Amino acid sequence: MINSTFLDKIAQILIEKYSAELVNTIVVLPNKRAKIFLIEALKKQVPNTILAPNVISVEDFIQDVASIRAVDPIELLFEFYEVYLSVTEKGSQQSFELFANWAKTLLQDFNEIDRYLLDPTHVLSYLKDIEDIKRWGIEVENKTKLLENYIDFWKLLPHYYQSLYQHLLNKGIGYQGLIYREAVENLNHFSNSITGKQFVFAGFNALNASEEKIIQHLIANDQAKIYWDSDKTFLNDPYHDAGLFLRRFKENWKHYKSNPFEWIVDDFSQTKNIQIIGTAKSIGQAKISGSIIEKIIDDNPMTSLDKVAIVLGEENLLVPLLYSLPSTVGALNITMGYSGKNNPAQILIAKLFKMHTNALSRNAKSYVLYYKDVLDILTHPLVEPYAQTTALVDVINKNNYTFISHQKMMELNANPTDLFALLFQKWEDGSIAVLQTVSRLLLTIKNNLNNDNEEEKITKAFVFAIFKIINKLINYYSKHQHIDKIETLHAIYKQVIDLAEVSFEGEPLNGLQIMGVLESRVLDFETVIVTSMNEGKFPAGKSQNSFIPYDVKRELGLPTFKEKDAIYTYHFYHLLQRAKNIYLLYNTESEGLDAGEKSRFITQLEVEKQPNHNLSHEIYNAILPETAYKPMIIEKSPAVMGRLKKIAEEGFSPSALTSYIRNPIQFYFQKILRIREVEEVEENIALNTLGTIIHETLLALYTPFIGKFISESDIENCFKLIDAEVLKQFKIVYKEGEIKKGRNLLAFEVAKRNVFNFLKVELESIKEGDAIKIIALEQTFQRELKHRDLPFPVLIKGNVDRIEERNGNIRIIDYKTGKVDKANVTLKTWNGLTQELKNDKIIQVLAYAFMYENEANGKPIEAGIISFKNLKSGFLPFNFKEDKDVQQMINDEMMANYLEQIVLLLKEILYETIPFEEKV
Repeated sequence: MINSTFLDKIAQILIEKYSAELVNTIVVLPNKRAKIFLIEALKKQVPNTILAPNVISVEDFIQDVASIRAVDPIELLFEFYEVYLSVTEKGSQQSFELFANWAKTLLQDFNEIDRYLLDPTHVLSYLKDIEDIKRWGIEVENKTKLLENYIDFWKLLPHYYQSLYQHLLNKGIGYQGLIYREAVENLNHFSNSITGKQFVFAGFNALNASEEKIIQHLIANDQAKIYWDSDKTFLNDPYHDAGLFLRRFKENWKHYKSNPFEWIVDDFSQTKNIQIIGTAKSIGQAKISGSIIEKIIDDNPMTSLDKVAIVLGEENLLVPLLYSLPSTVGALNITMGYSGKNNPAQILIAKLFKMHTNALSRNAKSYVLYYKDVLDILTHPLVEPYAQTTALVDVINKNNYTFISHQKMMELNANPTDLFALLFQKWEDGSIAVLQTVSRLLLTIKNNLNNDNEEEKITKAFVFAIFKIINKLINYYSKHQHIDKIETLHAIYKQVIDLAEVSFEGEPLNGLQIMGVLESRVLDFETVIVTSMNEGKFPAGKSQNSFIPYDVKRELGLPTFKEKDAIYTYHFYHLLQRAKNIYLLYNTESEGLDAGEKSRFITQLEVEKQPNHNLSHEIYNAILPETAYKPMIIEKSPAVMGRLKKIAEEGFSPSALTSYIRNPIQFYFQKILRIREVEEVEENIALNTLGTIIHETLLALYTPFIGKFISESDIENCFKLIDAEVLKQFKIVYKEGEIKKGRNLLAFEVAKRNVFNFLKVELESIKEGDAIKIIALEQTFQRELKHRDLPFPVLIKGNVDRIEERNGNIRIIDYKTGKVDKANVTLKTWNGLTQELKNDKIIQVLAYAFMYENEANGKPIEAGIISFKNLKSGFLPFNFKEDKDVQQMINDEMMANYLEQIVLLLKEILYETIPFEEKV
């Protein structure tokens, strides 16, 4: 166990030095979270009930000194926009969405200027001078209006700052930097007003100029003490960034010229087991973290996990980690911020904005919804289980609804739930009405969630975070009603959601601790698991989200990435300082979205290895099988054999036979298990749908001629009916799909052109003297195949597109919308006919010939294909080419050879001992 944590030592000091005045003692810590741990540490050290000291965070302390309320980032953005409009000429004013793009960065710079007590006019004028110098080379006559506006923007910065500062002061609110500056201004008054109070500052590392000034002032007045948590390993090393700030304070503060620097400990050099683990991607780190926790529990089932912390270097790892933890983890405490962008409730609202803004932009009067937007909403995990819309989703998919009017949507779901009604309520009454609808929607979703389910409790936190944002927007919109376009509301929502964060706060004293890096301040754990130990993640890397250049920051004493790195370094080493078992996880991948090289902190631990540290380095890879994929093999059970016998009785179609040749497993899924493809909206007409439309159109045009010889005038009449018939078939086959726009309109024209060209070829044949009599169209034929090698008779059954008598011969025709040429229906040897998929068209047309043979009454039969993509070749008959001899008419010998090959195929399908084996 950890012998003595930093908070234990603070508790001890409070009891020893302040016990008589604990009620008048105020302990200031870097964050709120440490308060409960300090109170717990005090409890352990006092036998009797006492009045606890007041424990507050440094942010609350500074607000008390300044007597100003902190404004949240969203409210600040709106307040700044109000100021911006008041001080900017009307012709130069930008919309809120454009303004927000640069205002967030500028507010960060204002914040830094104030926290470090710099002269804002000097700094902001400096920036304007830099921009002027950059453009010295541009002649006056060449300066464009855009360039002048750009220079004017920099000139206005001091004015923006002063106006915003005064505006916020008048309201008694402020951003962090303003509060710090005002706290320094109010310091003497505050110091005089707290007689009898004693402040204890504990666990700080980096302090800004305001904090330094305030703390030093109180120490000088004998109203405060400060206790650092510094380890001599870092403090005494002049190059170690973990001690950068503490070394500065120790050397520069007047107090330490005559007083000791408290405390300097020697904990880091003690015995530690440090395991450095590399693995692929974020999900790998989540899985390994779960495995480590499982091992800790397995090794000691009675162990408490409250001395174990998982520190996430990347917040995105939270959800995968929760799914990776073993079920044996009892209590769980998540204390960290989670970005609004990745919030599932936010994703739903973003989809909602997309659906409604698209509907309004498409046609505000008829309010037409796009099916993908609708399905995105209905299948969202916060909606699908509760909206009762499974039947509606099926109807949309089945009927090919691409664009659905709002009225039609309501008709399709006649008994909507409250959730459905709120999701699809029209957004026509302005921004506040929209926000109120979204607010009610989020409340409805929250009420659907179960409080007893740990997963749903976390989801509730996500929903509540967005609910708060929406209600804040309602409040701000009620004050700024001139911003009332839905598009603008969407843009504002996208801006403010970046500033929103889900705060998880659990029961800190109980169970496994999951936290972000900042939440780990002041706390000590026995076992620490740190994830995302990659450059750019931990430490965060160089981010220049500022208008103030690096060299200017250096000159003015503002923190740069060097100082930010030092803060990360301190946090990292503080996590390790008193820990006994440490696991450092990093991503080994050097490519991809979350790639990166190993963190320099890991390298530093290896290079500067302490004698008592046991370091091990492992790479964990996913277990890869020797073969990437093993083909599926399915033995034929009695149930499968029963189903095969049933198919043999009902009829094997030629397409079923070719399906088996293509892949026996595909045949198994489709014919044995009867698994159909999931029905989806066909937004653009697929080739098979186009083929169906052409088939059905030709069927409708030719049906009147069944049993008759076709004349030229018959075909001439058909030409007149093409447009109406193709349109009719489109509506039957494609249902509610959109056919008058885009690719579908082109497909519609292609269908008409194919039918027209087919009739044209037919007309030319008749003119050349062909006598064509239609015998059958789209008719089903069947014939039983009996053979000694088959376990039972097999019915061959199929639908033939067209059978005609042409000049005394029977011609069996199969239509193909794809391209087929002569080689596809030419065979050189019967051996292996059913072994290769390239023979699929031959197998099909000869099956039709076999089925019709008894009906032909001895007339010669030819069977073949008409390809709509190769109409110039006309009818492509099956032909057997042996040496130079080409046979086109199907004779008994051909049919016997064909059936011999089909029997071989059917034996493979029907014999119990031959399994279905996947083709790869």
